[in-house]
Amino acid sequence: MRLDYLLNGLSILDLRGAGDIEVRGLTNDSRAVKRGYLFVAVKGSNQDGHRYLAHAVQRGAHALVVEDIERVFRGVTIVRLPDTRVALSDLAARFYNYPAKDVNLIGITGTNGKTTTSYLLESILKEGESNVGVIGSIDYRFRGRSRKASLTTPESTDLMRIIREMRDAGVADIIVEVSSHSLDQGRTRGLSWSRALFTNFSRDHLDYHATMEDYFRAKSLLFYSLGQDRDRDQVKAVINMDDPKGRELEEITKASVVSYGLGDNCLLRAADIETDATGLRFRLVTPSGNIPITSALLGQINVYNILGAAATAFSLNIDLDLIARGIKSLAYIPGRLERVKNKRGLSLFVDYAHSPDALEKVLQALRRLTKGGLITVFGCGGDRDRGKRPDMGKVAGDYSDLVIITSDNPRGEDPAEIADDVELGVKESGLKRIELCLPRRERGYEIVLDRRKAIHVAINMAKKEDIVLVAGKGHEDYQIVGNRKRYFDDVEEATLAAS
Repeated sequence: MRLDYLLNGLSILDLRGAGDIEVRGLTNDSRAVKRGYLFVAVKGSNQDGHRYLAHAVQRGAHALVVEDIERVFRGVTIVRLPDTRVALSDLAARFYNYPAKDVNLIGITGTNGKTTTSYLLESILKEGESNVGVIGSIDYRFRGRSRKASLTTPESTDLMRIIREMRDAGVADIIVEVSSHSLDQGRTRGLSWSRALFTNFSRDHLDYHATMEDYFRAKSLLFYSLGQDRDRDQVKAVINMDDPKGRELEEITKASVVSYGLGDNCLLRAADIETDATGLRFRLVTPSGNIPITSALLGQINVYNILGAAATAFSLNIDLDLIARGIKSLAYIPGRLERVKNKRGLSLFVDYAHSPDALEKVLQALRRLTKGGLITVFGCGGDRDRGKRPDMGKVAGDYSDLVIITSDNPRGEDPAEIADDVELGVKESGLKRIELCLPRRERGYEIVLDRRKAIHVAINMAKKEDIVLVAGKGHEDYQIVGNRKRYFDDVEEATLAAS
């Protein structure tokens, strides 16, 4: 594709070199540059792509897009634009020929529940024999192919390329987990959404967003954009109206709204809810009639996740019987209240909960199922929102009989200092620090920084009637300590500890 075609419509401040050269690829990662590529230098929070211009040229870049021209390279075209971050999305959309324009693109955003809801909706769509693609925090998958996710929502160049691959493979429905980071950074610019689903909103990512208002503003961008590039009659916003922010999104969006929740004012709602250790059951009430829903998923939070998926499917005119069958056929979601099978017959669960609200909802669900004690193993990530650590500690202490504070992904922080922040909240809950010993007889908490040891200690202390929750990392199979990423899998460790 010619460079001048790619640049058409952009606000070019300066162009040095030929504009009619062929561009064979597009990236903002100098390590991914190949001969004939266009390299876009983006200023990020941790890295500035302008520092890697020489590396990109060395690897074969024929053209550079920059905000500042401090150096020129012989035989290389340099284009100066006012905002390379915005330009990257526009360039990617054009380079991959606007891949989302002829597919049913469904965006899911919210603090919690995006992954579970995406799996549920995928299962429903597959029940209707649709070719489905999913771009989410666990993986990017379609038609039997899968690759691990590096980001919940990929960089715009990767996002457009993946959607193009899916479209070329005959995928008709594409589900995308849309993070607040991606919306704030404009990674999803150039995408034409047919549905936008809002799950819920609570504290998270305040290491990135300055305030909760900024965080919500980023989330709301998905709903602002609805209907701008498609017929409004074909676009719908699916909103959880039991969440206070749902009403605000209803006011923001120009698309027609499909509401869901437990309240009588919701278009789709759940009635006669029953939850136990085998899963949950309820009656799905819709304008087209009612249908019983059965799921192996646990807890009230999954009632909402199921409702969100069902409401989206309903908005796509999918038959209620297919919706019910799709929900029933999904046995579990990796790292989302995932039950760990073990030889001792213990009730062990692994969950991705890493925000106060998510941890509280998971613990609420398990508390109702606990016949004995509830043991929680968790930590908080380093170099992330420090303010939520005491909040998570308080939640863990409020619902658990025994809390073991451990390391999550400490990154560049001292794990002991992170644990101290969490401990403040656990103490506020009233739990006292105790010495872990067998047989366990008292409520309390302890700090075991080695995550492997913490998991093994918790499971060794568990009795048949107890429940053990290992929270924070879920599907992740690594731990980040310093700048090193090392293999670590909570499910594997829990299975080994209970063997």
